[in-house]
Amino acid sequence: MDAIAADLHRYLQEKRDSVLASLSGLSEYDIRRPMTPTATNLLGLVKHLAGGELGYLGDCVGRPAPVPLPWVEDGSIWDSADMWAAPSETREELVELYRTAWRHTDESIEVLPLDAPASVPWWPEDRRKTTFGSLLVRVTAEAGHHAGHADIVRELIDGRAGGDHDDIGDTAWWEAYKARVQGAADEFRTV
Repeated sequence: MDAIAADLHRYLQEKRDSVLASLSGLSEYDIRRPMTPTATNLLGLVKHLAGGELGYLGDCVGRPAPVPLPWVEDGSIWDSADMWAAPSETREELVELYRTAWRHTDESIEVLPLDAPASVPWWPEDRRKTTFGSLLVRVTAEAGHHAGHADIVRELIDGRAGGDHDDIGDTAWWEAYKARVQGAADEFRTV
């Protein structure tokens, strides 16, 4: 594995770990409930990221996913079925699916050069042809994007902030910080 692939792999794994850490200690209800107007929820993020890795870094690079994804097979992915967990889908199953995706992706990173050809069938025809490296960057960025969502959703559920929260400050520091931010915003309050 070259140095760039190794860096991307490390960043991807950090985000994967962060997403799963967001589930820690929460009830089945809390990991499934929609926390935003667009229904963002923690277990749905896990499911979505698993499917993304298996698709982009498996199927699209000639390494088909080792497991079928029912929401892809039946087309319900286009109705956002990959963004939430059905009652029949357990936390354990979806976490294991994500870990299966990790193993499959990690194998792809080991065996494919970054310039290996790739094709994304659901992209417009004129953009379908790409490379494994481009898709690895895309998946790593998406994992970071959704890890940030998971941090915010977790904070909305029980107040637990992201991994570096305690490195920045204690409870008193955060309360003072929030008061400063609120004070700055209040200067523009019109009501």
